[in-house]
Amino acid sequence: MRNPAVVPTGRNIHGLDPFRVPTAAAQDAGWQLVRDLIDRLTHEQGSMPESIAMVLWGTDNLKSDGEGVAQTLALFGARVVVDELGKVSDVALIPLSELRRPRIDAVVTVSGIFRDLLSHQMTLIAKAARLAAEADEPLEFNFVRKHALAQAAELGISVAEAATRVFSNAPGSYGANVNHLVESGTWEDTNDLAEAFVTRKSFAYGAQGEWREARAVMESALATVDATFQNIDSFELGVSDIDHYYEYLGGVTRSVERRRGKRPPVIVAEAMSATGRLASLEQIVRLETRAKLLNPKWFEAMLAHGYQGVHEIETRVGNTYGWSATADAVEGWVYNGVAETFLLDEAMRERLAQLNTHATVAIARRLLEANHRGFWDADEATLAALQQIYADLEDRLEGVSRAVGV
Repeated sequence: MRNPAVVPTGRNIHGLDPFRVPTAAAQDAGWQLVRDLIDRLTHEQGSMPESIAMVLWGTDNLKSDGEGVAQTLALFGARVVVDELGKVSDVALIPLSELRRPRIDAVVTVSGIFRDLLSHQMTLIAKAARLAAEADEPLEFNFVRKHALAQAAELGISVAEAATRVFSNAPGSYGANVNHLVESGTWEDTNDLAEAFVTRKSFAYGAQGEWREARAVMESALATVDATFQNIDSFELGVSDIDHYYEYLGGVTRSVERRRGKRPPVIVAEAMSATGRLASLEQIVRLETRAKLLNPKWFEAMLAHGYQGVHEIETRVGNTYGWSATADAVEGWVYNGVAETFLLDEAMRERLAQLNTHATVAIARRLLEANHRGFWDADEATLAALQQIYADLEDRLEGVSRAVGV
């Protein structure tokens, strides 16, 4: 779980002045990625995207000197204003004649850490959205204004309020809780996951730096989204290593799907790579499955750590399943591979059960749940075998509990 960090006032965890973020290098990188992102979505969808849902984390932006902030401003067609001390003091729109493309709308969900540490950057993003919405420009070249005008009419609010585009938890609150619902299995259908996300993340950052509940504005803005996007912050932690990726990116994807009736494309960017950074979520899930979860070098290294190693395997299986629950991004061969590698192989199953029976039971339970919820179409023989394995492991677990007097 990502918890709020305690840092010296006015300084981020790397000792950099947050009022100099985004840096010039981050702005260059951000603009290039946005060009690539718009080109990719235009090619895949046949038209330019009008709105993109952006997930911004505090850790990502501290590591990249604010590249995610620069990406968001680039979508709006805005640039930061630097004062005589070299600090980022304001934001201004780039003229359409210079921008040479429409302003793309962005619905921005920020983490609790971002909210707590980077309030100056939230002010910049919020102001850029308002400036774009209030600019006297043709709607076909300004999708921010196009959507804000429609939302203002729909909700009976001002254009400035309709242009609210920065959302997070209420002050003092953290997380979307989508991961907790998925892990516990206490959800009926995917609308429950979308509901949890919007309920937790629908507080808006206003012009004066105040937070207010703004669910109607958020849902109206989500209804315009053509794609969802997030940066991946390191090589060490991928989308299946921790549950917060599907909690945030998966949560907003389900929320868009509920509003639009179809799942939007989900794009991620490798934050540490110089070239070829963009990939679909499906591509990343496939890559991580082959490189780690089903890679003998990886899972044998995990098993060398005994009890905790089996727990790590089970955690990755659960996080992979999270991408089915929130984004339908896991192909059937992934679940087939997990079943064949860890449970249907009797010798391997016994190794796992000897080291950590609880985690082995959890892997079997997750596979059965994936089939039950329609994320994996297991054949009858595989399903029957898994049901028997699950029952046997549960019996073993109950036997262990009785033996220790639990």
